[in-house]
Amino acid sequence: MIVETTSGRVRGEQGVYKGIRYATAKRFEAPKPPQPWSGVKDALEPGPAAPQPPSRLEHALGPMPLPQSEDCLFLNVFTPSVTGNRPVLVWIHGGGFSSGSGGQVWYTGTRLAREADAVVVTPNYRLGALGFAALDGVPPNLGIADQLAALEWVRDNIAAFGGNPADVTVGGQSAGAQSALALWSSPRTRGLIKRIALQSAPLGMRPSTWEEANRNARPLQDLRTAPVAQLLAAQVSVPGKSGSLEPPFQLVADGDLVAEDLVEAAPEGPALISWTREELRAFVPDAPREAVEKANSFFTSDRLAAKLDAFTYRFDWHAPGNRFGACHCIDIPFLFGTHDVWAAPMLEGAPKGLENETGLREVWAAFLHGERPGTISPPKLP
Repeated sequence: MIVETTSGRVRGEQGVYKGIRYATAKRFEAPKPPQPWSGVKDALEPGPAAPQPPSRLEHALGPMPLPQSEDCLFLNVFTPSVTGNRPVLVWIHGGGFSSGSGGQVWYTGTRLAREADAVVVTPNYRLGALGFAALDGVPPNLGIADQLAALEWVRDNIAAFGGNPADVTVGGQSAGAQSALALWSSPRTRGLIKRIALQSAPLGMRPSTWEEANRNARPLQDLRTAPVAQLLAAQVSVPGKSGSLEPPFQLVADGDLVAEDLVEAAPEGPALISWTREELRAFVPDAPREAVEKANSFFTSDRLAAKLDAFTYRFDWHAPGNRFGACHCIDIPFLFGTHDVWAAPMLEGAPKGLENETGLREVWAAFLHGERPGTISPPKLP
């Protein structure tokens, strides 16, 4: 099926359009709309991921083998039909602001789009130092600027894919959820977002000040034109805060795209907020129970839930006998129904067929359609 976008025509198959360019950007520069093309471009493969080191959670999630490139501002669209006027979910991937991709098979949106009768969009954005370094003369939060550009693309193009540009939910997990909250709290996105859905947002992590972020970025000061491999090597040498889950490169409070206090700046509106029972075990599988329970406060905020019209839940399922328990990220395959394509250590021991468990997708479907979700039934085990 061929669809006309503002930049040119794209060809997908069976409601899936992968690797659509939504913007371009030179290193350390703001994103710009793509140059129009003639003819029809195949949209059959995801675009390359942003340059990144291995995920710090690879031991729990498994590797991500996608090709990487600085030219990475692509998105994927999953739709039940290119006709109609469905709600839209723009899903922002997690990865500690330093890893991940909207093109990962984990986020294949076919089941979610079909069962929720919604259009699912999964963009890439710049990561690590390339997306979140605070350097003199460099705009801060370039990764968030990329996400904003993706939302503007959705506004201008999603109707051609059967989506309603006036009914957009921005959702995400971990750093993607924190990004969604930053976008919701920014005046730059007024009119682009109707509701937000946050899975395991690190709500206890405030954005860095420019001065704090600049200290982390100083080892990169002379690497603006260096090869990517050299830049990544310098990036991974920057330590995070001792004893903290906070990465060295993350949101920077700039009073524009990122507020100093995301919760305080958040406007009222509908929200879906969730966390897992044992978030910390993805990072420290053998952490004592007291540490696990204490760490969960990092991923919750009564203040945010009270301020927004929020439906909240905790996700407790875990694979029987698995040392990672109900850890950070364990809910992602239940949302997308991707157990059958996701080989992750945190899922070892899980029964076959969990991709057919619809409970979590039903909750999100209700929310995407403006309804109050019902109770989630636990997955059935044989």
